[in-house]
Amino acid sequence: MPASPPRSTWPCTEVPEAGPAPRHRSVGVRIGTGKGAILVGGGAPIIVQSMTNTDTADVASTVEQVAALARAGSELVRITVDRDEAAAAVPHIREKLDRMGCDVPLIGDFHYIGHKLLADHPACAEALAKYRINPGNVGFKDKRDTQFGMMVECAIKNGKAVRIGANWGSLDQDLLTRLMDENAKSNAPLDASAVTREAMVQSALLSAQRAEEIGLGGDRIILSAKVSNVQDLITVYRMLAQRSTYAIHLGLTEAGMGSKGIVASAAALGVLLQDGIGDTIRISLTPEPGGDRTLEVKVAQEILQTMGFRTFVPLVAACPGCGRTTSTVFQELARDIQAYIRDAMPGWKERYPGVETLNVAVMGCIVNGPGESKHADIGISLPGTGETPAAPVFIDGKKAMTLRGEGIAAEFKTIVQDYIERRFGGAKSAAE
Repeated sequence: MPASPPRSTWPCTEVPEAGPAPRHRSVGVRIGTGKGAILVGGGAPIIVQSMTNTDTADVASTVEQVAALARAGSELVRITVDRDEAAAAVPHIREKLDRMGCDVPLIGDFHYIGHKLLADHPACAEALAKYRINPGNVGFKDKRDTQFGMMVECAIKNGKAVRIGANWGSLDQDLLTRLMDENAKSNAPLDASAVTREAMVQSALLSAQRAEEIGLGGDRIILSAKVSNVQDLITVYRMLAQRSTYAIHLGLTEAGMGSKGIVASAAALGVLLQDGIGDTIRISLTPEPGGDRTLEVKVAQEILQTMGFRTFVPLVAACPGCGRTTSTVFQELARDIQAYIRDAMPGWKERYPGVETLNVAVMGCIVNGPGESKHADIGISLPGTGETPAAPVFIDGKKAMTLRGEGIAAEFKTIVQDYIERRFGGAKSAAE
């Protein structure tokens, strides 16, 4: 007979530590100036970035969307600079944002003619906080090094940071062809996907090396190497982190729409963040027609907060529901509380420092409801099907009261607001 498995004993001889791997050692890069300056890498908190999808030449709509993304929590916002009209608009966008009190740094996304646009529009070059250069399309053949050099020299002249962003949709074909040829002659050739991953990494690293040779310091360089396949992305970024100390921007390119894009991004970035890789992130979601562009910011924040890297808004724990919870009250209350918190956060940040650490529980029956509510700062356990129509409320781990009747949702919102005022309201006064 096979041996019985060993019985579990406590205390265990080895208890694994919870938490991510040590952060990738990266050089810090300061983006922007004054109050709005952001530090990326160098041990700074992981930064949330987003990108507009407006026509940059349309100043009003671009300003509106940049401001909305910043209010949602985007700490850097990238805008497309693809033609003269867009480049000419950039300083006006910056000026209008400044007048609104929105000091979020702007990143210029350049492809094909970035060298010309920066040279022809010095006010654009000055207004941007960072330039994004794609080594796959900055120039072709003999022009590549010259045009790349022109953009780097402009960054040096204006004191700007540069993201060198390789993308497998626009990979340097000369480099890829050379590596494929070398691989074909090898005694142990790799498959084409492995060669493509190597080309991605080399494209970013060789371009960074060239930028430093021109005179751009490593403390002005951020690297990215984006693909749309989750496993390839994880492998490419692990290779990039192993072979450099540059700050790293994470993102799954062309992640897709809706739950597919959210799940794919969370799966890929979650693994890398747990590995200690990544200094700034962007979630590249395809918006629904007429959809809210700020969703990509919320997803990025939720990934970082769920994994314990940063706190942005109070967390709301809510049970999934089952046959014990045929009532929709707890679902509606969880939705309303979550929306209430997110809508209130812009004002709360100013009035209640630390409120983002709050944990709220909205539970639907007596199985896990009271226990989960006790673990939260403030929680409510609503009655399930057939249970006594009463909703105990727990505050700081202790039962504080029981709510009954039709106004439970409104009463609980008031209780949450009162708790926030009581717990966090004094922090602002003390700071002043």
